[in-house]
Amino acid sequence: MIAEVLLDPFQYEFMTRALAATVIASFVCALLSCWLVLIGWSLMGDAVAHAVLPGVVLAYLLELPFALGAVVFGLLAVTLIGAVREGGRIKEDAAIGIVFTTLFALGLVLISVTPSHTDLNHIVFGNLLGVSRADLIQIAVLGAVVTVVALLKRRDLTLYAFDPTHAWAIGLNPRLLGALLLGLLAFTAVTALQVVGIVLVVAMLITPGATAYLLTDRFSTMLVLAPTVSVLSGVTGLYVSYYWDTSPGGMIVLVQGAVFAAVYLFGPRRGIVTRLFRNGERGGTTRVRRRSAMSTDQAGTTRPLP
Repeated sequence: MIAEVLLDPFQYEFMTRALAATVIASFVCALLSCWLVLIGWSLMGDAVAHAVLPGVVLAYLLELPFALGAVVFGLLAVTLIGAVREGGRIKEDAAIGIVFTTLFALGLVLISVTPSHTDLNHIVFGNLLGVSRADLIQIAVLGAVVTVVALLKRRDLTLYAFDPTHAWAIGLNPRLLGALLLGLLAFTAVTALQVVGIVLVVAMLITPGATAYLLTDRFSTMLVLAPTVSVLSGVTGLYVSYYWDTSPGGMIVLVQGAVFAAVYLFGPRRGIVTRLFRNGERGGTTRVRRRSAMSTDQAGTTRPLP
């Protein structure tokens, strides 16, 4: 019975492709999310994910691969954010908000005026069950590139995340490392487009890293925990969406959010409920010790408490 439940969805080829795309995108997004959470680039991830929309539409118009247009506009968004931030009194959060909303609005306008037999709205909300063989190859190639570069440069990127000044002092270029991380972010956003769409990409880029951050103090462990949690959540969400007939992209993100909530509340070390329970036990122990001490002082000898 269990085997039937597990294998039944994959009698359909589109579900097999959806599973492969989910695993790849979940792993890559979670890997990069570890650095994004440490640096505090949650809004930057949201900006790049939204800014790629006009690139995807223009790629469709020019009959080019969607990934090419998305990567170009992702890098363009990063460049524009840096230019606005460094060119005057505008702070980084304001620059990010201005650039990504403007580019996202441009993408929506292009969709509205583009004559198309293809529903381009699936770019915004994802189309996991419509992943073709060519799309899967594209996702796999981009995912492999991001994974290899991130793992090869993990020490430099980690030092940049913790202490850019120290990275500069030992001969590394923080500006170049930041640009590399932003480039990887653009590629990763494209990888997850087909899975959850532009609107929910930021969840896959932040939630796994935040969950792992609550579970460990070691970054090397975090790099293992985040992809593990993300992939398991992705597969679980895909199964639930199949049997409940819901949106697969939305269900994947919902499962990730539920896992984060569980860790946030009941985590073994930092969970809110766990800490309240632990503090309650400590308080009870302290009260017993104080009462025992008072009994000893009053009677001169230790006597059992009522």
